[in-house]
Amino acid sequence: MIRPILKYGAPELETKSTPITRFGEEIKTLAEDMLETMYAAPGVGLAAAQVGVNLRLMVIDITGGEEQGHQIIFTNPEITEQEGIEKAEEGCLSIPGFTAMIERPNKVHVVGQDLEGNPKDLDAEGILARAVCHEIDHLDGILYLDHTSVLKRDLIKRKIRKLIRAGEW
Repeated sequence: MIRPILKYGAPELETKSTPITRFGEEIKTLAEDMLETMYAAPGVGLAAAQVGVNLRLMVIDITGGEEQGHQIIFTNPEITEQEGIEKAEEGCLSIPGFTAMIERPNKVHVVGQDLEGNPKDLDAEGILARAVCHEIDHLDGILYLDHTSVLKRDLIKRKIRKLIRAGEW
């Protein structure tokens, strides 16, 4: 089921997500819905917070569904190691129509759990590392705008307020 994606301004996007302690069909269904929502948007990553669910769950597929076997699903993900810096254009399904140059680690090691609660880890590099960092930020109530300069952030916020006043946000 495709779920509505919350847009910038929704308080849920600025709230730290709660760790998942009970695993079962509800979490699996949420992950399936999130993948379907992400592909329909289209995007390469989605955090549960973006669909209004306060749980530490993220889904990523840097191929956007173009290739089989690239889906990454993590519950309770945490970055334990990072290395290098890479600056690249970044956007967000919750801030549609806007992008900014964002610095992120080039490599990360993430630990967490799968949908059954079993331990899981991943070494990610390049665009995958960027997506992992972006989605974990969402789970911590942080948006990519928080990584931009004050000037760039204010410019985007002003444009969004104008869209809200026009009824287009």
